Amino acid sequence: MASSMDLADVPSIDLMTELLRRMKCANKPDKRLILIGPPGSGKGTQSPIIKDDYCLCHLATGDMLRAAVAAKTPLGIKAKEAMGKGELVSDDLVVGIIDEAIKKPSCQKGFILDGFPRTVVQAEKLDEMLGKQGTKIDKVLNFAVDDSILEERITGRWVHPSSGRTYHTKFAPPKVPGVDDVTGEPLIQRKDDTAAVLKSRLDAFHRQTEPVIDYYSKKGVVAELHAEKPAKEVTAEVQKVLSS
Repeated sequence: MASSMDLADVPSIDLMTELLRRMKCANKPDKRLILIGPPGSGKGTQSPIIKDDYCLCHLATGDMLRAAVAAKTPLGIKAKEAMGKGELVSDDLVVGIIDEAIKKPSCQKGFILDGFPRTVVQAEKLDEMLGKQGTKIDKVLNFAVDDSILEERITGRWVHPSSGRTYHTKFAPPKVPGVDDVTGEPLIQRKDDTAAVLKSRLDAFHRQTEPVIDYYSKKGVVAELHAEKPAKEVTAEVQKVLSS
């Protein structure tokens, strides 16, 4: 809890902005969402929009694990021990860290889980934890895109390393192929953006995650999105699904 001294140092405009945000959020319905989709499906584009529209917190398990380790929470210490031995962090630990996170004021109206659960066992453990709190997942947004479209999206991406500017050979090409528009420096392709790496990532996604979609489909909470469409159309689809 922030002390009065901490608040006294916060600029008035920031306090007012946060107060207005909380007042606006008070009338929003609670939402507990999972975003599922392969790399390049547009989850990263839609997630901040959903977060702002519904006053949710965004929970990316990788970021949360790093934050718990840095904060030296009891679960963070256990996670650091596992990672130090080169072991995977257990599902129970990850669910515990999610449990801690969703009790924060920023998650009061609900959350967006991105990158978890990846397996049916993780989904079951997550549901068990939420069940103990008397809540459940309200909607699973499935960003469905054909693999061939993802390959075109991802393998066409080129980056200017020092600025982070991104280009796409088909959708947003540089003025001169292979060269940054601003500096004239060469563009690079991230090693994750090659066809071979993408294929292995997609294979892992289909093998692990599609059973999770089946698991939640049986509960009647999966919404299929046409994620191959332009981002604005996907946003409209998401808003329609979440307002129903």
